[in-house]
Amino acid sequence: MDRDEKSITSADDSRNSRQGIQSIEVGVPLLRVLAEHGAPMMLRDMARLTGMPAAKAHRYLVSFMRVNLVTQDVHSGRYDLGSFALDLGLASLARLDAVRVATPILEALNDEIGETVALSVWGNMGPTFVRWIESRRPVSVNLRTGDVMPLLHSASGLCFAVFLDTPAMKQRIADELALAAASKDKRPPQHQRAFDTLAAEARRHGLTRTLGAVIPNVNAFSAPVFKHDQQMVLAITALGPAGLFPSEWHSPIANAVRQAAGKASAILGWKGAT
Repeated sequence: MDRDEKSITSADDSRNSRQGIQSIEVGVPLLRVLAEHGAPMMLRDMARLTGMPAAKAHRYLVSFMRVNLVTQDVHSGRYDLGSFALDLGLASLARLDAVRVATPILEALNDEIGETVALSVWGNMGPTFVRWIESRRPVSVNLRTGDVMPLLHSASGLCFAVFLDTPAMKQRIADELALAAASKDKRPPQHQRAFDTLAAEARRHGLTRTLGAVIPNVNAFSAPVFKHDQQMVLAITALGPAGLFPSEWHSPIANAVRQAAGKASAILGWKGAT
């Protein structure tokens, strides 16, 4: 092969490389729409929101389904993020500096109190567990890494609701309160005044608490982890059976959870006081 042929081949390879990357970039908005929508979607809606012809969007979705980035409900025909998308999201969250800093602290907390402990971050869908360490004794808790917790009646969800002070969170709380007021589920607070009372108590103690609100007879404490800019980045949660897991705000377990969160916050450069 002479120099001219090599140049042509190199140019073709370059174009093919760009073509491949461009194809990925064209398809990614479909994944982004699914992630932002927060619920399964019809093909026509995804096509409309991405400005893509439905036939073209369908071809991309078929390819995404083959690698488990997308799944389709056989009954409704709606598309949703697949198992590999969840794996990618969790892997990305787990690589956050705050998670790396807090993981050994979480392990030490588990050794100290002997209860199930977890780390959660604020994900697209809400408070999401990214680390989960089981208790040394068998406990029937049907929760695991990747689970998204309710905002207003789980310890980790309330922790973000109370301590993550952003306009978006305030709007999310208002939306959740409206849903709670209209539902038959009486576990979350039903109006702003009830939430404000709960939040004030949590701020006084530096952590949130639930008593059998998510799983019957299982108590939980959750404390916020802050970074240098005063923003909450993680929640450290401990939970256990009500008969063996003290519910007092200053019980040894509550104090240990508070101290673990404070230690992680200090490493991340937080200078405030819990």
